[in-house]
Amino acid sequence: MQRMTLSIKDGLTEEELYLFNTGSSYHSYRFMGAHLKKQDGVEGVRFAVWAPHAASVSVVGDFNGWNGGEHVMSPFGNTGVHHLFIPHLREGELYKYELRTRKGETLVKSDPYAFYSERRPGTASIVADVLDYDWDDGVWQEHKASSPPYSSPLLIYEVHAGSWKIKGKEYFYTYEELAAELVPYAAEMGYTHIELMPLAEHPLDQSWGYQITGFYSPTSRYGTPRQLKKLVESCHRHNIGVILDWVPGHFCKDSHGLRLFDGEPLFESKVPGLAELPLWGTTAFDFSILEVVSFLISNAVFWMDVYHIDGLRVDAVANMLNLHMDKPQHLLTYNKLGGKENMDALAFLKKLNETVFHYYPNTLMLAEDSSAWPAVTSPTYLGGLGFNFKWNMGWMNDSLRYMELEPDQRPHHHHLITFSLCYAFSENYVLPLSHDEVVHGKRSLLNKMPGTYEEKFHQLRLFYGYWISHPGKKLLFMGGEWGQFDEWKDGDQLDWMVLQYKSHTSMREYVSALNSAYRNTPSLWERDAEPEGFEWVDVHNAEHAIISFIRRGLSSSSLVVANFSRRACTNYRVGVPETGIYRTVLNSDDSVFGGCCEDGLESFVSEDIPWHGRDQSICLNLPPFTFILLTI
Repeated sequence: MQRMTLSIKDGLTEEELYLFNTGSSYHSYRFMGAHLKKQDGVEGVRFAVWAPHAASVSVVGDFNGWNGGEHVMSPFGNTGVHHLFIPHLREGELYKYELRTRKGETLVKSDPYAFYSERRPGTASIVADVLDYDWDDGVWQEHKASSPPYSSPLLIYEVHAGSWKIKGKEYFYTYEELAAELVPYAAEMGYTHIELMPLAEHPLDQSWGYQITGFYSPTSRYGTPRQLKKLVESCHRHNIGVILDWVPGHFCKDSHGLRLFDGEPLFESKVPGLAELPLWGTTAFDFSILEVVSFLISNAVFWMDVYHIDGLRVDAVANMLNLHMDKPQHLLTYNKLGGKENMDALAFLKKLNETVFHYYPNTLMLAEDSSAWPAVTSPTYLGGLGFNFKWNMGWMNDSLRYMELEPDQRPHHHHLITFSLCYAFSENYVLPLSHDEVVHGKRSLLNKMPGTYEEKFHQLRLFYGYWISHPGKKLLFMGGEWGQFDEWKDGDQLDWMVLQYKSHTSMREYVSALNSAYRNTPSLWERDAEPEGFEWVDVHNAEHAIISFIRRGLSSSSLVVANFSRRACTNYRVGVPETGIYRTVLNSDDSVFGGCCEDGLESFVSEDIPWHGRDQSICLNLPPFTFILLTI
């Protein structure tokens, strides 16, 4: 094989661009976009943009009166990349690319690789140096490197930065202010991770960040790139990991963005059936274009490299894999075998995960996937997609449907609360109670619960106990920890004022205690992905809407009993795995949490009374809507 000659132009090399053109550049942000450079002893900015169909490309900005004739870029061979060094430019300069199309049209576009952007409604890119930062999170990085996520507690607090707390309408907390308030709060509550809904630049607040124009640009709504690094650093110094919602499936159609970037389809397919996503009003990435693969995989690596993000929750995996999902008949397309599977997206996701884990072995790669696609969390060398966790949407749908039933109807739908164990170990799961379940008329988790006001709190505590003890890692959307009563309002802050009421403060105390119990009870997380980590005690008691099961760790076990009925069950006998004293770790009916039990932490000595197929048993009193966690 002939060795490639290295030709340097403004810091770009043939080798780098060869990798970019062949879908194998995983750090393309290091040479694409706007970079502060020194050339021939003069400081300035080197620009590089991929626009293979453009007749010409210029850099425009305040520095040249937005005149496209001033700074025309040069093409780099046949790579499709245009480049230019402009002396004396500094950090903070506003700029865009002016492109002349083959049809003679003039387009003005933001930089796909912009590291910072004007606050909406402005759409200019901003020169920013984000590659230079003196991180102070070495202790966290060492901890992460020695803590495989499968056998560690994972308790995620999902946050929308624009509505956790605000100072006024569209007067947001900065990243640094969130570091000062959000991070200590999450640490005090006992969460292991904060998941931030998409932070890449987006024009519309109501999209929550899922319709993006600047994939490399943290939104300026909340401050500067440096302030975002301060937020991540603060999380790490509080022993909290950071997960970012990441959206590689599509982009919005705003004229300054990626759509028809150089006058022709570039990031998207030329085939309307592949490009159009009418349900969302967005455009899908074309994963068969190798430069798009470089762009997206580099973006995933960018967030981990530049911002020290600890994981990505990959949005809408099912939509990426299914060519027909949410599309009308006239937009249906098929793969070369006549099927509806998007083979290019499949290859992309495998390559994405292989690359991420090559550079960052203990990163969290979570698939938000509502499909039944097999082996999502299996390694690619075994035919899987290569994620290490998948959201368990089936558990979420069934369990919430069950909890919304009137209690006297639950015995007739017992399978909704037990069926998930038929497949709980087919993937490595996260049990999500996310923002999607508390918006658009779905009601808050508290308000989904039937019955009186007091019963709603009893049942939510019960449900949280079932959630925390069920196999799988955990995710809870902000406000759920203290029983937000109204559904989420993205244009306002959470209803913090309800914490003046005892019922809500007691709920927060309960969730804090539940989080602590989870983290301090290894049997609840050590063997999440192993069938040996779970064993039913009583799965068939539909009549009384009671379930009981054992969670087994590497060296300890727990017993869980949950009464989903409105009726108390006195002297309820339950079989136990071994002889000994069973100590109550948590009782959701404890009076300190708003319940009626004055001795919520009592212990029980096993008796030589066979029950549930076991030699030993204990006898409990189960108030209505009660969850009890015991350890031996």
